[in-house]
Amino acid sequence: MDYLRKTMDPAAGQMISKAQRDQVETVWDRFEAQQPQCGFGLLGICCRHCNQGPCRIDPFGDGPEYGICGADADLIVARNLLRQVAAGASAHVDHAYEAVETLSLAARENTPYTIKDTVKLKAVAAKLGLETTGKSDNQIAKEIVNVAYSDFSNHHGTPMKWLKATAPAERVETWEKLGVLPRNPDREIREALHQTTMGMDADPVNLILATVKQGLVDAYAGLHLATDLQDILFGTPAPVVTEANLGVLREDHVNIIVHGHEPMLSEKIVEWAQKLEGEAVAKGAKGIQLAGICCTGNETLMRQGIPLASNFLAQELAIITGAVDAMVVDVQCIMPSLSRVAACYHTKIFTTMPIVKMPGAEHVVFSLMEADRKAEEIVRKAIENFSRRDKSRVDIPDVKTKMFGGFSVEAIVGALSKLDAENPLKPLVDNIVNGNILGAVGTVGCNNVKVRHDSFHVNLVKELIKNNVLVVTTGCSAQALAKAGLMLPEASEKYAGDTLKAVLTVVGNAAGLNAPLPPVLHMGSCVDNSRIGDLLTALAAYLKVSIKDLPVAASAPEHQHEKALSIGTWAVSLGVLTHLGVIPQVLGGKKVTEILTGETAEKLLGGRFYVETDPIKAAQGLIEHIKSKRKALGI
Repeated sequence: MDYLRKTMDPAAGQMISKAQRDQVETVWDRFEAQQPQCGFGLLGICCRHCNQGPCRIDPFGDGPEYGICGADADLIVARNLLRQVAAGASAHVDHAYEAVETLSLAARENTPYTIKDTVKLKAVAAKLGLETTGKSDNQIAKEIVNVAYSDFSNHHGTPMKWLKATAPAERVETWEKLGVLPRNPDREIREALHQTTMGMDADPVNLILATVKQGLVDAYAGLHLATDLQDILFGTPAPVVTEANLGVLREDHVNIIVHGHEPMLSEKIVEWAQKLEGEAVAKGAKGIQLAGICCTGNETLMRQGIPLASNFLAQELAIITGAVDAMVVDVQCIMPSLSRVAACYHTKIFTTMPIVKMPGAEHVVFSLMEADRKAEEIVRKAIENFSRRDKSRVDIPDVKTKMFGGFSVEAIVGALSKLDAENPLKPLVDNIVNGNILGAVGTVGCNNVKVRHDSFHVNLVKELIKNNVLVVTTGCSAQALAKAGLMLPEASEKYAGDTLKAVLTVVGNAAGLNAPLPPVLHMGSCVDNSRIGDLLTALAAYLKVSIKDLPVAASAPEHQHEKALSIGTWAVSLGVLTHLGVIPQVLGGKKVTEILTGETAEKLLGGRFYVETDPIKAAQGLIEHIKSKRKALGI
């Protein structure tokens, strides 16, 4: 039972114990081997931007105060942070660009992709100011693609069109005054790298403003663009019931796990797993079981109801069950260790993208035009690998839970419209105003091995819903909360405060559940944080206030990735208090830390970062913030 200090997930715990018996190294072993971690790195005060270094600043004032070039601690911290946020933005923007290319393909005849959601197609076109009357779906899609491409080829000083079309006007005005409106996402990311090279910007404040700009690049050329186009291509999510945790794997089935972040291949894997089920049966299996990890898992869960195997920190543990015949990875959050773990079992790791290769894995070159052929090839190889499984090494934890997913903004509004078809947001707003719902918090982001696996997500959220705070969630946070059973109607009965429970019961009954809505609503993958932004925008517009005035907050309880910093920066730029449960690597810069967490950020943007490493104290801090916003609104 020593796994209890590593994870609160019993399925993950059983596999950590099995890894020890099987003598397989996991992320927890490597974390132990790295102790003690570099104190300079933890504070963000080491610099290796040029070959005169590396340089480091003494945080106690007894040693060097400046790097060889003359940079002080704040400058080093600010440069490092800007590079991290730009890197996170680049990941989401590259993902979104793939979605643009896919929609461009879908707008042509006889290609592997089609437009599945024409309602969303026309909604996005309307948002962009495009006329749709008398035009075919393909023509509208082409015009949407042209708008997206025009942002990437904008060589002028005008702001990105996708941002202007989707961000609240009040926020756009605020960002314009600060001079942080992005023009062309590729240009802004390039500029950030240039700005942080040796001998460039020496003003930490200017570097922080550039970081805010990268947060906007991330949001509107990454998150929002990807979500909008993926909904058009694969459908806007609607509520689904499925299952979560390693127990979804099946001993008598071919098990295929899709892992990463982009749905372009995984949607095809879903199709071909259904088409080739007979071949799996012919090989002695009873069928094909698909399951997901990380945000590719969230994408297939939200739209197809594909069950969830686990989240980021447990990706190696899925292989250690001995029952995974293939793990198909696309981009982001893929541990380089996977092929070494797989080599201890029979699992085949398939890398598929030209920028994500892994020694020991089989690389299947994926292309949009060959999507069907490649998905068919991978599923057939997984079926073939089933016969190589060593049954004596199979141990699937008997741990899984049902869950509700698929809560896009459209689905939430649809559920509320059962109470008021003419004015669907009114029941939600009325219950916020009368205090039945104290406020709302969005929990997002990753797992981090520095934190007991899933525990911060779960303990924070239980404290919030106990105090009548509604929680919406995405990414690995959503997966942690699903595994803990917080996405079930029973969770409202068991954990929600009385007034929140009453509201969820009314909405759930009206929606035909004959039970409460879950107190935690799964809104999708990391890019789908744009859905949370849209919900806040709609609520603020309804109340005729700015987002910064709403009784809401955000939290990344176990963040680890640069992408989480980019998303968090955007949330702060929207005017939202944004909690971090793991100390970011900025504390070595006193001035930078004060700006990000103090009055300066709040005065300029309306939001700020809030760091608290205790989940209960963090929840209490968020609740106090929500109460202060309610008081300011006079409710």
